[in-house]
Amino acid sequence: MAGRISDEDIALVRERSPIADIVGEHIQLRNAGGGNLKGLCPFHDEKSPSFNVTPTRGYWYCFGCAEGGDVITFIRRLEHLSFGEAVERLANRAGIHLRYEQGGYVPGREHGERSRLIEAHRAAAEFYASKLVGPDAAIGRRFLSERGFERVDAEHFGVGYAPSEWDALSRHLMARGFTATELIKGGLAKEGRRGPIDRFRGRLVWPIRDITGDVIGFGARKLNDAEDGPKYLNTPESPLYKKSEVLYGVDLAKREISKRSQAVIVEGYTDVMACHLSGVPTAVATCGTAFGEEHIKVLRRLLLDQSGSQGEVIFTFDGDAAGQKAALRAFADEQKFVTQTFVAVQADGLDPCDLRMKHGEAAVRDLIASREPLFAFAIRSVISRYDVSTNEGRLSALDAAAPIVAGIKDRALRQLYGVDLDRWLGFNNERFVMDRIAEISVMAQPRQQRPAGPRKVADLTDPGVRTEAEVLKLAVQRPALLGPGFEAIGPEAFTLPEHVGLYKLVVDAGGTAVAGHGGREWVDRLLGGATDSLRGVVTRFAVEEIRADLANEERYASAMLAALELISVSRAIEQLKSRMQRTNPVEAQQEYNRLFGELVALEQQRRVLRERAAGS
Repeated sequence: MAGRISDEDIALVRERSPIADIVGEHIQLRNAGGGNLKGLCPFHDEKSPSFNVTPTRGYWYCFGCAEGGDVITFIRRLEHLSFGEAVERLANRAGIHLRYEQGGYVPGREHGERSRLIEAHRAAAEFYASKLVGPDAAIGRRFLSERGFERVDAEHFGVGYAPSEWDALSRHLMARGFTATELIKGGLAKEGRRGPIDRFRGRLVWPIRDITGDVIGFGARKLNDAEDGPKYLNTPESPLYKKSEVLYGVDLAKREISKRSQAVIVEGYTDVMACHLSGVPTAVATCGTAFGEEHIKVLRRLLLDQSGSQGEVIFTFDGDAAGQKAALRAFADEQKFVTQTFVAVQADGLDPCDLRMKHGEAAVRDLIASREPLFAFAIRSVISRYDVSTNEGRLSALDAAAPIVAGIKDRALRQLYGVDLDRWLGFNNERFVMDRIAEISVMAQPRQQRPAGPRKVADLTDPGVRTEAEVLKLAVQRPALLGPGFEAIGPEAFTLPEHVGLYKLVVDAGGTAVAGHGGREWVDRLLGGATDSLRGVVTRFAVEEIRADLANEERYASAMLAALELISVSRAIEQLKSRMQRTNPVEAQQEYNRLFGELVALEQQRRVLRERAAGS
């Protein structure tokens, strides 16, 4: 077993793994002001971006799900890795050779399981690609050529050939130091009577990469129809390969998807190739499974899919009945996108690969340009099943299409499609059609479970709570601006338990005198002393934007500190007044006069604090 990775190497990995670059490989980030970046959180579904990255301090925090941390935490959380595996993954990316404290430098074979499997898949992809130029792969090259692909195209997409021998790949990889257990666990081989045997044999293979470009599996196409086995064979589920989350071509398409705010969903590997080569570089495909919710999450992050987005998700399907059925399945997930969703169907049933081969690359671009809104396609597809030349047929078509229209969440869009439905069916009676849609909708609506009671959370709209938060943000990000006045206010100035805890953590860490101007070292010091429950709070306040520009930060800090003291003093005044009301000024004159004197002093202090607080 490898020992503990040295602290110096961990620090070097953090230094050479800019958090904006690492996070930006997985989600689209945009400038949020104040040196911060913002995007859709990869860890929970959201329509408005609440995932913030602060490159200068090297931290991220999501205000929606309260997750946060540094670049290593991000990779751990995203890839479900241990700390060591996440460090190794980033080290590989940055070209850093890690040293382990028990026994010094440990060769690559001692890396974490994921790193080993990634290396095995990379070596397998190189092996398959090298075999495509050999004499045995002539049938594979002919397959590509007949579909309009040249050698340079195969190289660009990494297409290769799996030899027909039982264990050609297995022998090659085991000679390079990989074990039979690793090959089987990664889905590259199966257990045989005399050792591992290759999963793919005599097939054309496409490497399937994750969003960062690492090969995590393969898709393989049978070349001899007379042979047993399915036409397409994919890597089985493995520690690397989760088919419900994989999109073929996403590594090549991700930047164009973000740039163009468009994603094109096709059905096969050659369709992705044809689209990219035809000027549609936003094409991706599912791998051996239907398009589903996990795929949606991947695309939403790339599209920065949020309210007001003008993005597009375009599904391409064959024009036959099966293609229409697939499109209608996609309709069920349509409203999980905020972006507009379309269908592009070629009337003659040609998929993008065949379309490019027979009619040229412009025809592929025209297919995508001719997209039709998915709602309209779904409604028209249902109507096409009925004879709308008769009253009975029109009414049946209306009843069949009504649930689709009723299911449109946007009220205005629902109304417009109701008008379209009336026109397409020829009733010329919009009121009748809309009433029928409403009636069908009620009949089809399932009994709703009573919603759970509201979750009790801190009222973040309360001015006092917001002031506490602003002061604590300054203590984490710009402690020198607060100075010793921060320690002087005491923990009783804070109301939320997490705020009290963070205040005490700052003081225990040495306070503003030790913190100086803050920065990465100060945040790391706070995190080092924080409990598990406080680590997220520290990260949040290290990332959240301070509500002042650089030119006014000093005055703003003074005003916020005064405002927090003002709240505390006002609270003390109200408590003092309550005590005075309960004190008889005749029977307890001395006590009453003492309280009155305290009240006068506090009121004077409040006036001074109000003037300081108004300085913001």
